[in-house]
Amino acid sequence: MSKLKNKVAVVTGGNSGIGFGIAEALKNEGAVGTITGRNQATLDASVQELGPGFIGLQGDVTQMEDLERVFKDTSERFGQIDILVVNAGGVVDGSPMAAIADVTEDNYDQYMDLNLKSSYFTVQKALPYLNDGASIILIGSSAAHRAAPGMTIYAAAKAAVISLAKGLSLDLLERKIRVNTLSPGSIDTPVFGKLVPQQHLEQVKQVWKDLIPMGRLGLPSEIGKAVVFLASDDSSFIVGTELLADGGMTTISLMK
Repeated sequence: MSKLKNKVAVVTGGNSGIGFGIAEALKNEGAVGTITGRNQATLDASVQELGPGFIGLQGDVTQMEDLERVFKDTSERFGQIDILVVNAGGVVDGSPMAAIADVTEDNYDQYMDLNLKSSYFTVQKALPYLNDGASIILIGSSAAHRAAPGMTIYAAAKAAVISLAKGLSLDLLERKIRVNTLSPGSIDTPVFGKLVPQQHLEQVKQVWKDLIPMGRLGLPSEIGKAVVFLASDDSSFIVGTELLADGGMTTISLMK
């Protein structure tokens, strides 16, 4: 319960799903800090559940002024930041994933802005407020390693995020700031409801379960525990690498 005692954390997109699971795991190990999100109602509910050690700051990670405000306000409230989890990303509301014949330039830009550009500039805007020796965890995706219908742009953006961890690690070595990527597989969160109609939801979930060697979807709490490992001194000699948390889907082939 004390691996991260009094460490200051920022979790972007920490108001729901994987992000909330991460924030809760950090809290359970003693961290305090900030979660961000665009929806004030879910932010308020998540902060209430996390307790007095966390605050919620509304903002859009694709907007530079919002990023600057989040880190400035966090630092003023808690002091310099020890843990940055770059989690915000995923499906763009109102812009469904599609095959190349159906993708517009605007659709492409929205997915790249949310899943790649925002990751890079979240780190950049955080730098003045990070302690030397801080840990940065970029949330990638196992989609970067596997082709799936309609997910080409998203997968390419997440593959680039994995590469970012290597280059940013080199940039930040002098400050002893470690950058790593955690890539979840299929995790049981409300995001499925954004991708498929409600009447097909359980059927689609079963399709994904059948692809996972462990035979089930992952849980946000399991991703949170992996983040705790990368944020703590337990991973002090790990830098610029990717940790896959996907139930073996990427590395183990199921013959059916």
